[in-house]
Amino acid sequence: MPGKRPPSRPRRLKVVAAFLEKDGRILIAKRKDGDRFGGRWEFPGGKLEPGETAEACLERELMEEFGVVTRVGRRLGSTRSVSAVLSIDLGAYEVFHLDGEFELREHDDLCWVPPDELARYDLTEPDRRLLRRLLAAWKKGQP
Repeated sequence: MPGKRPPSRPRRLKVVAAFLEKDGRILIAKRKDGDRFGGRWEFPGGKLEPGETAEACLERELMEEFGVVTRVGRRLGSTRSVSAVLSIDLGAYEVFHLDGEFELREHDDLCWVPPDELARYDLTEPDRRLLRRLLAAWKKGQP
């Protein structure tokens, strides 16, 4: 039909998140106000750049966002969140802190939370959708 445009597809993002445990607590970070999901908590991470592996992306993002050196371990799970304008493919990985003190560079706050209390935080929707799966996979790998 002339003049009618086909519906546009949502923009697709590939994102990775760190499930980082230290002393029995999991790291979450509060997004800055004004960002997408501003003021909500997330597992830190970021968008993959073209040609970048998930592992390289997480190590880069954690250095940029917090100034820490990390090593990425096993993949714990993934989910997809779709809206009219955005589709987010989120994969989460177990991550190990190797060196450096955590600095707030791109978030308003960070918190180390006992795993059984994570659901009490106002997590972003993609992170909330993945939470139960992450906890189950992570606990399976614990000694």
